[in-house]
Amino acid sequence: MKTTYKAFDAAAYLDNDAVIAEYLSAAAEDPNPDVFVAALGDVAKARGMAQIAKEAGLGRESLYKALSAGAHPRFETINSVLRALGVKFAIVGSRRTRSR
Repeated sequence: MKTTYKAFDAAAYLDNDAVIAEYLSAAAEDPNPDVFVAALGDVAKARGMAQIAKEAGLGRESLYKALSAGAHPRFETINSVLRALGVKFAIVGSRRTRSR
């Protein structure tokens, strides 16, 4: 008997703000920017693509296109989607400074 598996859908597990923030933070640390764009798409899907598009001031189709594999969305688009999701970027230093 052959075993079949259902495709994994991260959006199904993004059900609260803390999980979403951790998921996006982990994706942002990956050196491949496509990982963050894909994670942003997962979160938008979890929250409702049509609603996020509306709140971001984008058409639904435009949002799908901007967050699709291989897309290179503009910073303004990413920022609008983050605001619509109720999250924001936080910049922190990653190197230790030497004391003199």
